[in-house]
Order: sequence, then structure tokens, then C-alpha cells
Amino acid sequence: DLVWIPSVETMYPDGFATTVSVAGVSETFDGAARPGHFDGVATVVGKLFNQVRPDTAYFGEKDFQQLAVIRRMVSDLDMGIDIVGVPTQREDDGLALSSRNIYLDEEERAKATALPRALGVAARSIGRGDDVEAALSDARATLSAAGFTIDYVALADAETLAENPDADRPRRLLAAARMGSTRLIDNIAIEMPES
Repeated sequence: DLVWIPSVETMYPDGFATTVSVAGVSETFDGAARPGHFDGVATVVGKLFNQVRPDTAYFGEKDFQQLAVIRRMVSDLDMGIDIVGVPTQREDDGLALSSRNIYLDEEERAKATALPRALGVAARSIGRGDDVEAALSDARATLSAAGFTIDYVALADAETLAENPDADRPRRLLAAARMGSTRLIDNIAIEMPES
């Protein structure tokens, strides 16, 4: 095994002045909540790819927008790297593993399981062909009742992250919500109807 751990000076030498910006896919959801965040992600990941020159790179699906940004960058810049999404790792009760979970107190941690449950119910409903807006509204109501403050619950195209995607394309249900002062994100794929 080999680990590449470049220094700050290697990554950002004196006079460093270049930023990689991936339009479209980076602008909604977390990109709207954190302007410039995905420019930083694309820049550092692009530099790491140039330094290491991998054939394949693996990124967790938990931060699905980040994964979409990296896939778009690699495609647009002809980097020739296979980007593989790794399924979200979850606690036994379904909550996505995250370093942010340590900021939840015991009561908040118990209530936080409403996030994956609400997304699962909505995803199954949408996958069956039920009304999308009703499913999203139900998910939002479930999260609010559990004590979440909702940033967004939305259905998006799994590649472009455009909202209101066609049902014949891969889709992703995305959510960000705060439990107390802790902001949690999660997402789930919508199963494609069998043809």
C-alpha cells in the first residue's frame, strides 16, 4: 500500500492562483448553502489526481453532490479516471456514518434516525410511481415532526442534479437538515421501474 500525503506547501505553493470551478452540478443544494465550497473540492481533487494519476478513484455516495461534481470534472477535463461511488455506510439504526454524529446529544441522536427513515419511505413511494410532490411533502413533515430544521429535501437527476428529473433516468433523493446545531446530509437512489 502507498499513501500520498502532500504538504500544504506542495498543494498550495507561494503564488498559487488557479481554481477549478464546475458549473451547474455544484450550484444547487449544498453548493447554494456553501458558496465556493465545491470550487475548493474540485481544485484540491484535481491537483491530487494530477499528482497521483490514478486509474480509479473511490468516493462515498453519502456526499452525493461532491461525487457528482468530481464525476463532471473528470469527464469534462478528459482525465481518464474511473470514478466509483461507494455506498453510504450506516449505523445499525440506519443513520449515515458521519463525523458530525458526535455532535448530537443522546436525544438528538435518537431523533436523527427519522432522516434515513423518511427518505426511505419517500424513495419507495416515488419508485412505485406515486406523486413526487406528495412524497417529498410527507418526508418534510416527518422530519419537521422529529425536530429537524430542513435545508432541503429534493428529487434530482443522479448525474446533473437537476430537479424534476425524467422518470426514465437515474434519480436521487437528497436531503440536508439540522438537528439542533448539527447539519446532517443523506441521500438514497430511486429504484428504476422494471421494464
